[in-house]
Amino acid sequence: MLSFDRSLFHPGERVCVAVSGGADSTALLRALAAASAELGIALSVLHVHHGIRGAEADADAAFVATLAAQLDLSCEVVRVDAPAYAATERVSLETAARNLRYGIFRKILGANQSDVIATAHTLDDQAETVLMKLLRGAWTEGLGGIHPVLAGQGVATGRIVRPLLAARRAEIEAYLHALAQDWREDASNRDLAHARNRVRHHLLPALREYNPNLEEQLARMATLARDEEAYWQGEMARLLPLLLLPGRPVRGGGRSVATASGAASVGMDAQRLLAYPAAARRRVLRAAAEQLGASLDFAHTEVLLALLEGSGTGSKSGRRLQLAEEVYAERSARELRLERTEAAAVDSTQAAAMPEYTLPIPGTVEAEAYGLRFTATAELPSDSKTLPAATVRAWQPGDRVALEHARGSKKVKEVLDQMRVQGRERQSWPVVVWQGRVVWLQGATVAAMPEDAPQVRIHVCSLRDGGDCP
Repeated sequence: MLSFDRSLFHPGERVCVAVSGGADSTALLRALAAASAELGIALSVLHVHHGIRGAEADADAAFVATLAAQLDLSCEVVRVDAPAYAATERVSLETAARNLRYGIFRKILGANQSDVIATAHTLDDQAETVLMKLLRGAWTEGLGGIHPVLAGQGVATGRIVRPLLAARRAEIEAYLHALAQDWREDASNRDLAHARNRVRHHLLPALREYNPNLEEQLARMATLARDEEAYWQGEMARLLPLLLLPGRPVRGGGRSVATASGAASVGMDAQRLLAYPAAARRRVLRAAAEQLGASLDFAHTEVLLALLEGSGTGSKSGRRLQLAEEVYAERSARELRLERTEAAAVDSTQAAAMPEYTLPIPGTVEAEAYGLRFTATAELPSDSKTLPAATVRAWQPGDRVALEHARGSKKVKEVLDQMRVQGRERQSWPVVVWQGRVVWLQGATVAAMPEDAPQVRIHVCSLRDGGDCP
């Protein structure tokens, strides 16, 4: 019998098992099916077809459906288009597949179709994840790796559980062999273009020469990191109300919560914070930035520590330093203060103030709120007369754009910063979005669509007096 964490399940629960057809998920399904009566749970099966591997992926779906039928379980096969999502969001194929998969999990839990989603992450997966996080420079919460339980996930009820986090792949394959149960092999797991596969097939075997029990050690590190993080979360709930002060100090005592229209700031009593060890200081500084909607990396946090301690570059009292995400730090004689600028505050609320317009492709729309006429053309596929419409709207936080002659994509916010677009003009700065991609940004030259995508082109003219519209 395959050992798994039975404490993750409770009698009467509806458990949906996410099954890819690989050894790990096949073993999880067989183990849960064998124990379902004893556990008092009702099982169903979910398979996500990512639209990546053609006939091979179709065969995976058929395998899972057949196995579910043999076990007398219902099975749902959900098809998604991971390559299209990856192209639109400009993320890796692996990230696209994961995002889509977890979106389906949230939908199932949110619709109350199941109480629990069970995935087949193993100890080997945990070791790979922790090592990759370590290489990327993660904080303690990142080194916690794969959590046994994910609660919430954007829905009021339900959870995602990983019952096999203590199981090794060798143990899982031995279990399947004992059952004479076959499974599907995903050829992409050997593709060294993926970072995880390079870690799995190259880095871990090399490191194992120094410690044969490396995977177990990395999994232990993840457990320690999660426990440390849980402790610090409790400590922060206690410390933050004592250390964080909203807004700026004002003459005569008290504090001004709003420093300017839409601005936000938070202060910390310097001497009081210095009384805590460095580990607590880092946590408080990061939590303060998070209250302003910013995330600090290690380098920024160390700059703040130096500023707090009165050492290193920029330690002079009254010195104002720019950090990430439009956040500035200022050290006075009594406190260290972080402030999000008015422009950044505007960024988070500006989108709702401007209307959106539908731009047919091909077609034209007059966006009067922006004083512009937009005309879209495209090289259409031979079997199509139109394409899905685009949207003319104000840019929104999180928008990204690929610029001509630049590598990758950039935040629209960063492009506007470079163009020195501020104030009310910034609030209503227009973009054209098609299929989730910014294809036009006022004042910038956007990169062409990928060669295998329809080439959508946007022409813009001014509706205002003296404009260039015919």
